[in-house]
Amino acid sequence: MESEHQTRRQFCRVCTAAGVAAIGGAAAALQACGGGGSPTSPGGGLSAASLPRVSGTVTGGTIQVTIDSASPLAATGALALVTSAAGNVLVARTAADSFVALTATCTHQACQITGYSGQTYVCPCHGSQFDESGRVVNGPATRSLSQYRTQFAGGVLTISG
Repeated sequence: MESEHQTRRQFCRVCTAAGVAAIGGAAAALQACGGGGSPTSPGGGLSAASLPRVSGTVTGGTIQVTIDSASPLAATGALALVTSAAGNVLVARTAADSFVALTATCTHQACQITGYSGQTYVCPCHGSQFDESGRVVNGPATRSLSQYRTQFAGGVLTISG
């Protein structure tokens, strides 16, 4: 009569094979969900840098940002993520006295946009890309980012809904 009990070596071989299969399945799932440089992977296959952060102050329903020569938003063409108690806002300086402020929440699945490449905002979750006016450059997002009103006077940028 044959023994129905496995030897320790047989048991370890089965466990090793199961572990390798599980790791392979997990790697495939991770590859499909966020790697491999596909258009829907983080950054959309695009190498995105973190946006410089600037603190804003909430005053009377607006966000105010002081912009001086040391600010990441000092130069025309600059992009930054303004953080405040009212939430995060993407800001682009488009001219000496002109700014565009956008919601930092991606319209695809509500991830916070924190990166950029050139003059393009890049969502870290699925790679959606938006120009400095908030228009979709590359999906999966299909809707533009919401824009806020801006006013710039005396070195202070005021952002309002």
